Amino acid sequence: MPNNDCKRIDLALQGGGSHGALTWGVLDRLLEDERLEIDGVSGTSAGAMNAVVMASGLHTGGREGAREALYTFWKAVSDAARFSPIQRSFWDRLMGNDSLDYSPSYLFFENLTQLVPPTKLNPLKVNPLRDLVLEQVDFDLVNACRKMKVFVTATNVRTGRAKIFRQPELSVDTVMASACLPFMFPAVEIGGEAYWDGGYSGNPALYPLVDDQGCRDLVVVQVNPLVRQKLPESSREILDRINEITFNSSLIKELRSIQLLHQLIDAEGLELESYRSMRLHLIHAEQEVEKLSASSKMNAEWGFVSRLHAQGRAWAERWLNTHFDALGNHSTFDLDVLFEDTFRPVAIPDESSEKDARK
Repeated sequence: MPNNDCKRIDLALQGGGSHGALTWGVLDRLLEDERLEIDGVSGTSAGAMNAVVMASGLHTGGREGAREALYTFWKAVSDAARFSPIQRSFWDRLMGNDSLDYSPSYLFFENLTQLVPPTKLNPLKVNPLRDLVLEQVDFDLVNACRKMKVFVTATNVRTGRAKIFRQPELSVDTVMASACLPFMFPAVEIGGEAYWDGGYSGNPALYPLVDDQGCRDLVVVQVNPLVRQKLPESSREILDRINEITFNSSLIKELRSIQLLHQLIDAEGLELESYRSMRLHLIHAEQEVEKLSASSKMNAEWGFVSRLHAQGRAWAERWLNTHFDALGNHSTFDLDVLFEDTFRPVAIPDESSEKDARK
């Protein structure tokens, strides 16, 4: 039964390959704090995997079961990666570089996927990650979990729109659809429709949590940097930044929609019972994530994954120390600052206009 003394939160988990271990660290710390109760989770790609693993463990073993399930999953991912043909180069290992930017196998495979479609490159649709997820996650338990709602986002290839899968329809296929990068794997077919990675349409999707009337504190766990101070120069840096912008665009659009809703509620005096205003929070460390190369998302060595886990725990620790008291009271993620250079609806006067009118 829910603890009425706990503060309830919803979580939105981004995708990002092995950088999802940062999210693992955040979840590990949040689950450790008995003052919190996680009401619902929306996840995409690696975020979706973290979500279903956590739900499975939570259903059978509570908080400790969820923490153990996450550890076991990421250890299994790392163990499986030892047999992958894509590995860091000798020079990267010697220099302690976590990226695969100079890995011959990574560069060969990256170029190959740009030239050969996945249906021909992988006609048998072999996906070792699918087998690993199926081995590690009991989806009957995920769908039976009543302690936490789970939403998984994939992109409908035909319509380009986000498809939200939820209990009791979650399966290994819905998770693989959420993580299906179109240059690497054939589209995942579910119910006669083809799906690609959910990051193109919702990374992660926020609206299932906004529509959830049971919880008003939404915490976004972001592992992809919104801002990079250093301008990209090389072709690889340019491509990596384009991918980051692409996979962040859906999140930015949803945040902008929430901000406009907030402004309309304030300006028109709308009843919150009809137009609910969410309290938004963000767990992220922009400068730390900015140092990570995009190719390091393919690096699942245990040493690297463990460091990301430790970083994620540190993010969550700092956030709890700074913002715990705000939960249930007010937002700690200021959307007005994020979108200060964008337009305002004509019905909503800005502060400077109001001051001029009073003079």
